[in-house]
Amino acid sequence: MPEIILTTLNARHIHASLGLRYLYANLGDLQSRAAIREFTIDPWPIDIAERLLAERPRIIGLGVYIWNAERSRELVALLKQVSPETLIVLGGPEVSHEWQDQPIVAQADYLITGQGDLAFARLCERLLRGERPAQKVIEAPPPPLESLQLPYAYYTEQDIAQRLIYVEASRGCPFKCEFCLSALDRSARPFARDSFMQALEQLHQRGVRHFKFVDRTFNLNPQRSVALLEFFLERLDERLFLHFEVIPDHLPQRLRDTLRRFPAGSLQLEIGIQSFNPEVQGIINRKQDNGQSRANLWWLRTETRAHLHADLIIGLPGEDLQSFAHGFDQLVALAPHEIQVGVLKRLKGSPIIRHSEPYRMRYNPAAPYNVLSTDRIDFPTMQRLNRFARYWEMIANSGRFRQTLPLLLGEQPFERFMRFSDWLFDTTGQVHRIALKRLFALLHDALTGPLSVPAAPATQALEADFSRSGIKGRPAFLPRQSGRVGEAAEARDRRSARQARHH
Repeated sequence: MPEIILTTLNARHIHASLGLRYLYANLGDLQSRAAIREFTIDPWPIDIAERLLAERPRIIGLGVYIWNAERSRELVALLKQVSPETLIVLGGPEVSHEWQDQPIVAQADYLITGQGDLAFARLCERLLRGERPAQKVIEAPPPPLESLQLPYAYYTEQDIAQRLIYVEASRGCPFKCEFCLSALDRSARPFARDSFMQALEQLHQRGVRHFKFVDRTFNLNPQRSVALLEFFLERLDERLFLHFEVIPDHLPQRLRDTLRRFPAGSLQLEIGIQSFNPEVQGIINRKQDNGQSRANLWWLRTETRAHLHADLIIGLPGEDLQSFAHGFDQLVALAPHEIQVGVLKRLKGSPIIRHSEPYRMRYNPAAPYNVLSTDRIDFPTMQRLNRFARYWEMIANSGRFRQTLPLLLGEQPFERFMRFSDWLFDTTGQVHRIALKRLFALLHDALTGPLSVPAAPATQALEADFSRSGIKGRPAFLPRQSGRVGEAAEARDRRSARQARHH
């Protein structure tokens, strides 16, 4: 049985923790005495505690993140109650800053703040020798990247078959956007090119075809970016899929020429716009050429076959409803395939905290620490925007309503979708778990009602989307068919509904 267990609670099973694998890869001689055990946030903490303690580890290293903070706190409390002799070592961004008043830190034995790739191994060596360092909180500076063992060999065959494979060509970020923890970095540091490319080649030979790069600034160094893209173009097949996060205003010609060569379905680019308001960008120390960003996004949309995922943030200091709406409408006009509408979160340690009082930023005291109100957006309006974001994900980003969405947005995308969002919540009182068949009917009611779309085009668009959805039965918004053909169709619909309920 392992003496050291490395564990975390992932948001979903499809995620595989890159951080745990870095810790495991750099344990040195202790690696044979350690194991990785991953869970999700869904099981009860008491069941996770039972499974961890069944292996009788001497040390449990737990990665704590914003999405698992509360579950992790419950887990540590249970572990120390049942097995106080088991040593708990915490790490991760959620406990690397503002840890002094966190109950989970008080309950644990040790905390490593920062990048613990090497510091965790050194602590475990001492603990397994029977030493008990007096210093509970260990500050780990960023390690020299050339000193790290890469973790990619420790993705299992099951990981490769069933989960996302995360990789990083660099660490850090040179930009200082204050809503992001990367604002604390001094620069972006690349991994050694030869060893990283060799690791990618080994993953590819093992069957990995979906690579999700976690680099904050993939296109910061175009020469390195092009080399990576060329590596994958040489190995291109119908299964390859790459995800990169890119800077919106930095797209030199050589990089453009390379991006053009990727076929549809092989490349996804995440493009952080966050805000188009220059005053807001200045407040949060975000350097972004908006004109160049718009031009680059439009070029990517029209000249490449990459899937474009663009981000906007609700609730930034200095941004009011009108400013956000204007930015949203600009982004819709540029036609990225997805627009991620996110509500600002106050990540522990991020410099955004300095704006709390000047802009009366009020945050949820519990994870995920989302902004509740500002001096420009009051709490009821922020709640409306939260619903807007949720419904946008449900309808626009789902890809299910390609024909219907243009009718829904019209010439005033933000105003019309906000009107729809308000109506949908007033009608249903729900922001989750709206059955898809019911959602089609609700969209028909909204389009032909408060949004004043003529019935014929609304019905035609919804029927086209419904036929692509794979839903059994006849949509409620279509008129009843007459005669024997209609009776037979309705009978089939009733049978389908009974079968669906039965299953």
